[in-house]
Amino acid sequence: MARLIPSLTLVGGATLLSRLLGFARDLLIARLFGADAGTDAFFVAFKIPNLFRRLFGEGAFASALVPVLHQAECQGGQAELRRLLASLSGLLGLGLAVLTLIGLLTAPVLILVFAPGFAGQPEQQALAAELVRLTLPYVAFIVLAALAGAVLNLHERFGVPAFTPVLLNLAIIASALWLAPRLAEPILALGWGVLLGGWTQLAWQLPAVARLGLLTRPRWEWRHPGARTALRRLGPVLFGVSVTQINLLLDTFLASFLATGSISWLYYSDRLVEFPLGILGAALGH
Repeated sequence: MARLIPSLTLVGGATLLSRLLGFARDLLIARLFGADAGTDAFFVAFKIPNLFRRLFGEGAFASALVPVLHQAECQGGQAELRRLLASLSGLLGLGLAVLTLIGLLTAPVLILVFAPGFAGQPEQQALAAELVRLTLPYVAFIVLAALAGAVLNLHERFGVPAFTPVLLNLAIIASALWLAPRLAEPILALGWGVLLGGWTQLAWQLPAVARLGLLTRPRWEWRHPGARTALRRLGPVLFGVSVTQINLLLDTFLASFLATGSISWLYYSDRLVEFPLGILGAALGH
């Protein structure tokens, strides 16, 4: 109990800080960019990495992996855990690289899947596709960051992964303030912010994993039983979480047929609703 209370305080405080910075980030975007074709394009492009952030970065991924990692460590010690992590990082990395490459090549089509209303607006579709190409690599960063976070949580290093979500908000805020005025198309700065945020979220955790002696070189060991078990456990967990996100994708799908700015206003209103719920959730968790 003596160790539990400081951990809860640390995680609850970091979550609260992330929620506050996320709200400040959205206020800043609304103030600087408003609600127009550019922000509509960004919010559609941001839906894809943000969906994966919710799937992998908000606890479901860790809840599926930590028991498997713990079992591997109990049965074979650190050597077996290192082997499992090498296999998982290799398989996930390869799969994410392939998916990212496909997404980069098919970005214009991908935009029409999420926002078919852009079909009659070629300039907006092209801008959204460019933003997808900037933000899509975030998916690989956040999944690998979630794997690193699971390792740290297993060894009760809660502070580093708890603070990780703060970095995305800081990266987007910094890009909006510093980079946007320097670009011919300022809205692209938000895409660069997402990309920078993903990289920093992964890089932030790697030194802590290295200090545990668990930073390993990825291996493509398809037949590792622990890796196969972990990936099987991920399926039902991620499916359960994804069901709750379908309505958010459907809202954007329908709003793309409405007047310019509708997607942006929908996003801002949704964030206003989520903010007090997020604060309440952080308070209850604390």
